[in-house]
Amino acid sequence: MNALSHPHRVRIVEELRDRELDVNSIQEILGISHSAVSQNLSVLRSHHLVRERRDGRRVIYALVAPPLAAWLMGGLQFLEGQLVDAENLRAVAEQVKDIWGGPSGG
Repeated sequence: MNALSHPHRVRIVEELRDRELDVNSIQEILGISHSAVSQNLSVLRSHHLVRERRDGRRVIYALVAPPLAAWLMGGLQFLEGQLVDAENLRAVAEQVKDIWGGPSGG
């Protein structure tokens, strides 16, 4: 899903897991410009992942489906584990090549 292909959007989803936030709060948390937060929220809104509500002049954002955050974080942890396993396997292969005197890859 392209909407979740950017780290800022993933972080926004995680931050909205258990709470609602306005743009200024998200900006402070992520440490990025107001414009960048708005652009990322626009992508998430266009894919119906976040909803907004008005509170006076403030616009408050929340996840449409809060379990999405848990699913996303679980998926990222799984992928991270796969990457670690791949790196470990690559390191072992390099050690074996060194021991056996074979050419190193890379």
